[in-house]
Amino acid sequence: MKYAILVADDEPGQRQFISGALRDYEIITAANGEEASQLLLHRSFSLVITDERMPKMSGIELIRWMHSRMPEIPVIVLTAYGSVETAVEAVKAGAEEYLTKPLKSPEELRLVVEKVLHRRTVQDRNLLHQEEVDAAFPPDVIAESESMKHVLELADRVAEQSSTVLLTGESGTGKEVLARFIHRRSLRREQAFVAINCAAIAETLLESELFGHEKGAFTGAVQTRRGRFEFANGGTLFLDEVAEMGANLQAKFLRVLQEQQFERIGSDRSITVDVRIIAATNQNLARAIENNTFREDLFYRLSVFPIEIPPLRERREDILPLAEYFLKNLSSRMGMRPHVLSTEAKDLMTAYDWPGNARELANAIERALIVSGSETIEREDLPLKTDLDASSPGHPGLLAQVEKKAILDALNRHKGDRRAASDELGISLRTLQYRLKEYGIAGR
Repeated sequence: MKYAILVADDEPGQRQFISGALRDYEIITAANGEEASQLLLHRSFSLVITDERMPKMSGIELIRWMHSRMPEIPVIVLTAYGSVETAVEAVKAGAEEYLTKPLKSPEELRLVVEKVLHRRTVQDRNLLHQEEVDAAFPPDVIAESESMKHVLELADRVAEQSSTVLLTGESGTGKEVLARFIHRRSLRREQAFVAINCAAIAETLLESELFGHEKGAFTGAVQTRRGRFEFANGGTLFLDEVAEMGANLQAKFLRVLQEQQFERIGSDRSITVDVRIIAATNQNLARAIENNTFREDLFYRLSVFPIEIPPLRERREDILPLAEYFLKNLSSRMGMRPHVLSTEAKDLMTAYDWPGNARELANAIERALIVSGSETIEREDLPLKTDLDASSPGHPGLLAQVEKKAILDALNRHKGDRRAASDELGISLRTLQYRLKEYGIAGR
């Protein structure tokens, strides 16, 4: 995906020279500062290159105008005079770089443009505080089971398209890992992958996080701020726990999906972006639609290409390869010697249902590394034995009885509402349904 650069210069020959030198970018030109300001109000740009002296609105005036409205867009100013005073004035107004006209060569311009864009990309990432998937998680999807191989086949097929993808599955199955897998294999791989967890941000702040806000738009908005959509322009935006988005925000989000345009909070300026959406949820969206908590039209816009990630208990062939990966990665990160799994530990891990899926597996390995007295992880080092024995069919241990009573009590308190009960218990709805079936009370 190309960076969009706005070039403002009153000399046609200069505009043509710059357009030719930067032919690898998307170049939009303006004949003066006033024309450039109007273009900036109606689309998103990665960089502005402006002449210092132009009719109607000079380059310095344009920079000041931008600095008060869209300070995040970097500016390179061109001047035919090259005086120190002009350079200082441009930098004070908000320019990041300046070049003296006539330009020495196309290569000189390209080098400065690349430097500014790279610098701003690094700043954007620092501003976002983007967190990669937990370091314990594999950089790619581990798939030995046929079901996960099928998931990867689907992901590969959709990767090169810009179609919206909806990832479903229980918590901890690796939805963000798969989203990054799709991004890395897409034509957008050189652009940003921006992730946001809709459940981790208060509803009142989520709109600002997604779309940004103008200075003074609300109490605490002390400066203009870009949202995740703008940071993801040209790349991929991953929306985890999308079902947690409120009704009002769902309507606004639907419009962005349809038109690829939005306004920051406190602004009437429409910003056009090119963003590929990958959404994820561990909830049953069909049921959410029935309960009027999720828009049906938004569901159809998101589920252009749905992919369901099966839980670990349905792909037990993946448990040990994942465990070996976590063991190697975590022991290295924790400054320990390489560890191995005993045969008994492997048997326990493959028999366990892993209700928390891959994330629970990673946590169990980390705990085992801490408590293990040797470089071999034994069965007793894993925090699974009691849970496994207690929940095995035909062996209703004390923990199983306590768990069953807690589930039934929660259901009674919420008059049979399984969603409310699962929320109170801190487990996914699918895990609750699985436990009800396991205890033989699914139909009650």
